[in-house]
Amino acid sequence: MADHHLRQLPSSFLTVQVSDEAETQRLANDLSMVLSRGDVICLSGDLGAGKSTFSRALIRSLAGDGDLEVPSPTFTLVQTYEFGRFDVSHFDLYRLEDPEELEELGLDDLLEEGAALIEWPEKAEELLPEQALWLQISQPDEDRPDQRQFAFFSNASQWTERIARSLKIRAFLEGTEFPTAERRFLAGDASLRTFETVVSGNKSAVLMRWPFQGNAVSASVRDYMKKVHLAQDCRSVVAVGSELRSRGFHAPAILASSFKEGLVLSNDLGSETIVCEGNPVAERYLVAVEVLANMHGQEWPHSIVLQDGSRYALPEYSVDALIAEASLFLDWFVPETTNAPADTQTRLEFEALWRGALERISDAQKGWVLRDFHSPNLLWQEKASGTDRIGLIDFQDTVIGPVAYDVASLLLDARTKVSVELETELFDAYVLARKKQSPDFEAESFSEAYAVMAAQRITKILGIFVRLARRDGKPAYLSHLPRMLGYLDRILDRPAMSELKDWYAHYRP
Repeated sequence: MADHHLRQLPSSFLTVQVSDEAETQRLANDLSMVLSRGDVICLSGDLGAGKSTFSRALIRSLAGDGDLEVPSPTFTLVQTYEFGRFDVSHFDLYRLEDPEELEELGLDDLLEEGAALIEWPEKAEELLPEQALWLQISQPDEDRPDQRQFAFFSNASQWTERIARSLKIRAFLEGTEFPTAERRFLAGDASLRTFETVVSGNKSAVLMRWPFQGNAVSASVRDYMKKVHLAQDCRSVVAVGSELRSRGFHAPAILASSFKEGLVLSNDLGSETIVCEGNPVAERYLVAVEVLANMHGQEWPHSIVLQDGSRYALPEYSVDALIAEASLFLDWFVPETTNAPADTQTRLEFEALWRGALERISDAQKGWVLRDFHSPNLLWQEKASGTDRIGLIDFQDTVIGPVAYDVASLLLDARTKVSVELETELFDAYVLARKKQSPDFEAESFSEAYAVMAAQRITKILGIFVRLARRDGKPAYLSHLPRMLGYLDRILDRPAMSELKDWYAHYRP
């Protein structure tokens, strides 16, 4: 490449040497895992340096399809691929005659829907975004054409952080049985955690990343997490999971972990849940009820010793924490529906009502509350038997609290519509199982605890779903609101909920 092109590059922050085609593909795979909507990657280098090879590897990684046909856009100038998370537009500007033609190709519009890979970016001169990542690809040894050097340049510090994060994950995997595995985006949940599937041959595992180290989250978010007892490091998932497995519950085995980097690699329980085609499967929900009844018939420790000798203490699901969670309704849902923030008097009334309701159930049975015991986290194991057919995930925020909370999480599932008839069948099955364990089980007091915990959880989730839509740019969560409001109406019609019912009537559609 000519020297005048080198002088156009922004600040250099990383150089990576690869020795063969497989390592080039892994680097593209690692970069694809931190790519997001609005990103621009500029691929610079001489003819034959490997720009198209790298682009194809990155696009195939995003597609999760190693055989995807990725033709060169030399003549069309741009080729756009529509993927689930975001689109990717592949540009080749080698034949661009005038930099202004880039505007005609619609780069700005394409970046609203996805990311862009741009070969021969020098042709666009000053029209590329300032925040772009530049990769200068070269072949130091002419006798070894598969050996390449990738030099990374950007004036945006976010690229330094994102790429370092992804390469740390690769370094972590190199110490496991998945050193050269392909990484695939699995999911992000309603928290800040992210998940990947790592695949090597016919083996797969799930990687969970906790981005809570250092200054990764704001002080306000961290304060809220502490207030409501959300886990802030991956010690919790290792501790809770090991205890669940030791008692015969089907939680994934931990294959490797790094508390320092916030990484946990566990075996893959699949993706089939207790819901099929969007609808709850009664048989599967009944098995999940049995899992809860078995769990609630045991005494659980308040702390667990980890392999490194440290002790993980499970927090108590305090009244203050439960009210703080419910107050998300005031923070987000009330302004969404009334176009005005909740005033001081409203908040005082809300807190007083909730303290009273929680005080009424202060004698309810307490134990481990996994907190999100609902369909996305209950993986159906078709080849297993008994309660092993329910694989448990997403239990890192487990607390000591009213066990009725998890029953309400399942029976009023936030992600699918559970009918009144199915809810009643499941509730009766739970009560029957508990009575078989202990004739002293009090169904009436449990029913009241169930109603209060259900109302608290629904209230919290209504706030969370609006927050996810408005603050975090995930509007799909708004589609769940009608179902949650229907659940709220259902639960507020139960005995002893009249005061809360009257209050909610003023502050919801």
